[in-house]
Amino acid sequence: MPPRSPLPQRHGLDAAWIRTPGTAADAPAPWATMRDFLAARLPARAMVDQMLEAGEFVDTAGRPWGGDEAYRPHTFVWFHRPLAPETPAPFPLDILDVNERFVVVDKPHFMATTPRGAHVSETALVKARLALDLPELAPAHRLDRLTAGVLVLSARREYRGAYQGVFQSGSAHKTYEAIARYDPSLEFPRRLTGRIEKRRGVIQAQIVPGEPNAETLVEVVEVRGGFARYRLTPTTGKTHQLRVQMSALGLPIVGDSLYPSIVDVAPDDFTDPLQLVARRLRFEDPIDGSQRDYSSARPLAWPST
Repeated sequence: MPPRSPLPQRHGLDAAWIRTPGTAADAPAPWATMRDFLAARLPARAMVDQMLEAGEFVDTAGRPWGGDEAYRPHTFVWFHRPLAPETPAPFPLDILDVNERFVVVDKPHFMATTPRGAHVSETALVKARLALDLPELAPAHRLDRLTAGVLVLSARREYRGAYQGVFQSGSAHKTYEAIARYDPSLEFPRRLTGRIEKRRGVIQAQIVPGEPNAETLVEVVEVRGGFARYRLTPTTGKTHQLRVQMSALGLPIVGDSLYPSIVDVAPDDFTDPLQLVARRLRFEDPIDGSQRDYSSARPLAWPST
């Protein structure tokens, strides 16, 4: 783990870091200067030169690197990555609760929980940090970018482990709602169990043979024509669990661009949200023992046909 960043947050984002690799005994350094190392590790030499000139690369003490220093192995370099333009999701991030220990938000569809890949500034974590002036906010758990609903963020570093532990232990009670096709030949309620695995570099998770590691109770709440609104109560939290299991049942969730098959959707296309909402979240507060209960107001849209 790196030491604490010498740079403050910028635009609600922590500074990035890279660490120079070591060298074998008596072997020549792989790069002559720190400038050469940075140019090899980061996308463009021109960008590196510009950032060095502006003093935007610093060491662990916050001193700017000039770039002409001799290469130093096992050394941390801190900096802020330039931000690429992002198209904002046309839905607000609603705040449900704020206190000294945690924050609860009602996340909209199309908004990632944390910065990753092409979604950085337009994420629930960054938006909440800036809106509430809480730089130490961190996710206690996560929701998929396409899934809306109740999301908990720890407010201060000293409480982070306690609230993350609530979700890692499985003691939080989560209830989702989804719109999917209705098959009158299937009996409900029914419990879906199976083994879900997601391989690195593969976008879809899969149900595979083996000992079950995923379980969800599925109940029908309402039927309209060929579609139904389902209550989904998972007892585990595997990646894409609800989407994978409903698709395997032959009832893929409306608006799912990943299951059963991948549909190419432009990053700025917000016309067909995944009809899945983390509707209700209940847990025992790990600090004071109180019962916490939050509900999402995000609507679900029935298909027109």
